[in-house]
Amino acid sequence: MAAALLANVLYSAGFVLEKRALGALPEVTVRRPARLLRLVLGSPLWIGGSLALAAGFAAQLAVYRTLPIAAAQGLFVSGLVLLVLLSARLLGEETSGRERYALGAILLALLMVVLSLREGGADADTVGRDAPYPLILLVCVPALAAGVWLYSSAERNARHRHRLPTTGVEYGIAVGLLYGVSSLAVKGVSSHLTAGVGASVVALLRSPYPYLLLFTGAFGLVMSQAALQRCRASLIVPVCTTVTCLFTAVLGTLSFGEEFPDEPLRLALRVLGTVLAVTVLLAMPKHDTAPRSPARPRS
Repeated sequence: MAAALLANVLYSAGFVLEKRALGALPEVTVRRPARLLRLVLGSPLWIGGSLALAAGFAAQLAVYRTLPIAAAQGLFVSGLVLLVLLSARLLGEETSGRERYALGAILLALLMVVLSLREGGADADTVGRDAPYPLILLVCVPALAAGVWLYSSAERNARHRHRLPTTGVEYGIAVGLLYGVSSLAVKGVSSHLTAGVGASVVALLRSPYPYLLLFTGAFGLVMSQAALQRCRASLIVPVCTTVTCLFTAVLGTLSFGEEFPDEPLRLALRVLGTVLAVTVLLAMPKHDTAPRSPARPRS
């Protein structure tokens, strides 16, 4: 629990710091990844945000070793409240009434997922330790392809003249799919950290997890920074986090052999929470009517 709360604070602070840093940089784009990396690595504020996110990743590893996937995702998503508060306070971002209702519904949906879990004790939900590699690839590869395709589609639409500014929902879903794969890879890595250092390294290199992390790390970094610069963190991060949570809680539970609830009430909470979250994401406004931040300097 302490590690999950620490991860929430670090992730929220990291995203806010990166958003502030990106607001002072020239416009970045995924079409020029080398330039994007050069610009962000030259910003001390952005580096500070990245270090906070890296520390949150380390705390996430500890959580996955002790809690079932669905329970861990429920704790991580509680950090959305802190993220929205920090975005309003430090970034001056405002959400519309419709968006606030949507975010509230998302939190309710994810609370339902958390309530579907058993509490500690002999009957507590089991923690999966491993998954068949072919199954992991079957789940992750199509998700990666879908995330890259959706992001590319959003980029093409955003370049159309006279198009209303995007809220970033499409970007958030696309990046959320990549981070969902990354979250499963983190879970897989944590399951290998039980033996000695040498044995753990050899086992990891024989698994798909480090390679999935490299792919999602490289593409996720470029895609998320370009999206974060042009969209509000208070909206794109909750959407991204929700997609990551649902992807990991549902497909991760299946992949790692963790049990779904067998009691009708708990099963209903799990299913209805998932359906509600997906429905809200699909119904969220796609065009931005909130006040825009000042124009960014261009190179």
